[in-house]
Amino acid sequence: MPAPRTIRTKILDIAYEESGPAYGPCVILLHGFPDDVRAFDGVVPPLAAAGCRVLVPYLRGYGPTRFLDPATPRSGEQAAIGEDVRDLMDALGVRRAALAGYDWGGRAACIAAALWPERVRALVTIGGYHIQDIATVTKPGPALHEYRFWYQWYLMTERGRAGLAKNRRALCRLMWRLWSPNWKFDDATFERTAASFDNPDFVEVVLHSYRHRNAAAAGYPEYDETEAALAGQPKITVPTIILHGGADEVAPPEYSADHARFFSDLRRRTVVPVAGHFLPEEAPGAVVDALIELGANRH
Repeated sequence: MPAPRTIRTKILDIAYEESGPAYGPCVILLHGFPDDVRAFDGVVPPLAAAGCRVLVPYLRGYGPTRFLDPATPRSGEQAAIGEDVRDLMDALGVRRAALAGYDWGGRAACIAAALWPERVRALVTIGGYHIQDIATVTKPGPALHEYRFWYQWYLMTERGRAGLAKNRRALCRLMWRLWSPNWKFDDATFERTAASFDNPDFVEVVLHSYRHRNAAAAGYPEYDETEAALAGQPKITVPTIILHGGADEVAPPEYSADHARFFSDLRRRTVVPVAGHFLPEEAPGAVVDALIELGANRH
């Protein structure tokens, strides 16, 4: 595991790990909730060996990443995490990169690819198209879909705020177990990641993320322009592969079955057997193969 580095953007000191040759074609790997950079420990070495410069940042609210100003709103809205990817690239002088991510990280990757395609060489999105249609979130979904989102309804409440603050490890471990039922992780694996949930902004960023996406919290004005651009769920035009865990128990494979309509250059959609929601941990080779197939190791 490389030592974390930090880079300053306009809002954050973003912590990240870097592997591979400094002048290799850049790949950025983006983790989800509740997880951190350790999600890609099986993905990074083969990409670095293939000549890629691999960057794995801690998202806002996770690990050593910190806000610069105590007064900055701890936004978790989709526009914020999408802009963080662009800001990271700007700060590091990365003109173009291949992106791969899942959950929150998949959303950030999809946003960057949709809004700034000139910066994105290729996209591997785990779980499908992740840009939220917030205008329609008040419409109820199928009962089973609503049931799987129990944690979001819990986080809408002040009891949920207190519960996440007090029981964050237990809640996050429960999500790991429920969302990836075939993944037999051990205590040491979980604890390596769980330390990232001790970030002082974790609770507020998580709460705002889920409350905003469910129209239970307002966004912040500095992100209004980006949110407006996302409101129409823009099509992604860069070369893309969708991976979906066959045993994903929070967003099952049928969730992305019709997502081809969101992409103009979708090369394939593959359901990965046995893998659940935390697919990079469970099937890292599938992520590596998809990135190599898209030419992530070529300038």
